[in-house]
Amino acid sequence: MVDAAVLAKLEEGYAKLAASDSKSLLKKYLTKEVFDNLKNKMTPTFKSTLLDVIQSGLENHDSGVGIYAPDAESYTVFADLFDPIIEDYHGGFKKTDKHPASQFGDVATFGNVDPTNEYVISTRVRCGRSMQGYPFNPCLTEAQYKEMEGKVSTTLSGLEGELKGKFYPLTGMEKTVQQQLIDDHFLFKEGDRFLQAANACRYWPSGRGIYHNDNKTFLVWCNEEDHLRIISMQMGGDLGEVYRRLVGAVNEIEKRVPFSHDDRLGFLTFCPTNLGTTIRASVHIKVPKLASNKAKLEEVAAKYNLQVRGTRGEHTEAEGGVYDISNKRRMGLTEFDAVKEMYDGITELIKLEKSL
Repeated sequence: MVDAAVLAKLEEGYAKLAASDSKSLLKKYLTKEVFDNLKNKMTPTFKSTLLDVIQSGLENHDSGVGIYAPDAESYTVFADLFDPIIEDYHGGFKKTDKHPASQFGDVATFGNVDPTNEYVISTRVRCGRSMQGYPFNPCLTEAQYKEMEGKVSTTLSGLEGELKGKFYPLTGMEKTVQQQLIDDHFLFKEGDRFLQAANACRYWPSGRGIYHNDNKTFLVWCNEEDHLRIISMQMGGDLGEVYRRLVGAVNEIEKRVPFSHDDRLGFLTFCPTNLGTTIRASVHIKVPKLASNKAKLEEVAAKYNLQVRGTRGEHTEAEGGVYDISNKRRMGLTEFDAVKEMYDGITELIKLEKSL
């Protein structure tokens, strides 16, 4: 049974959300009927409640989405809320749909979107993965955080060639190392209020760490938002090279660490915006002419299912006409198709900027 204190908190939070002018998907789909149907439910293994799922959105009315999955079972137990939000966010991925099998395609297909280096400042492709047999952040114990960090560190130390590098635990990290990683824009910081409200920052910095290769073009975050964030990046617009490196790394890591996967939803992660392929391919791109016509920029972006963010990512402004533009859809299509949408969209944006 869900205890009385949790129920009281739910009722109070729900009333405030319903009365707010929040534009979140949580508010849109958490009808009174859905709320009443789910408020007494609990996941079988880790005993997660509806409060664990929605507390971030109840506290932050300015959330875009507002829900997280405390464990993999939440996607099933609280499906009445997750399914419509997933369908809305992922462009029509219905509850009867099934995410296709993982398919990275021919990595040689993509080239450099900006060979003259006029527009694209940097290119990045990342994906999230969860380790099989562990819950997501809010349900992890400190011992599990440490155990996972040990497994990740051991796994990554076996990487060879261009992926070879070093793992830096956050616990006991020297100030100079920390500052260098921050300067390189590699290090994630504690304190994201959306994650904190979802109980995803407990025992910080225990069990957290960061790995990067010698060239600083490949990194892995351990236990920030997801168990693993695998990231390939470099300056310039060579998407082909960035994607090839990511695919090689994911395949190498998967040989050693089994990932949490669902037949219908694809790769399972903490945030429902990041299911399926979990792939986010992005560029920092300078389009000053298009920037002065934001409506046109948004129109082209929408046509290719791209998301336009400020220079420093979500909830930030564009600095000097520089935008962070990425694929928005991560479900109902393969990894290859997700990256291709971004590739085609960016190519079109550059063509447009040149013509203005």
